[in-house]
Amino acid sequence: MTRPPSPRSTVVLYTVSATCAALGALLWIRDRAADTPPRVYGDVLVAEGHTRSAWRIWSQAVTEERLGLYLVAAGLALAIATRVLSARRD
Repeated sequence: MTRPPSPRSTVVLYTVSATCAALGALLWIRDRAADTPPRVYGDVLVAEGHTRSAWRIWSQAVTEERLGLYLVAAGLALAIATRVLSARRD
């Protein structure tokens, strides 16, 4: 039988959960913002000076938007699991 997590490990699990969710949200926003056209002429000038990086975070099969949603879901699932296990401990 497994023991419920201790208070210290609960904090670590919540931290990992929050990190997953934050990184996922940033990836999702990054992918969504890359597809929007510039609204002002000054934005066009800035966009011409900066090209999007060719370095992929994941694979060609999984977009950054989808990976971001996966990370957010994993963070939420971990937070819920931690909450359930810590409530069972108390």
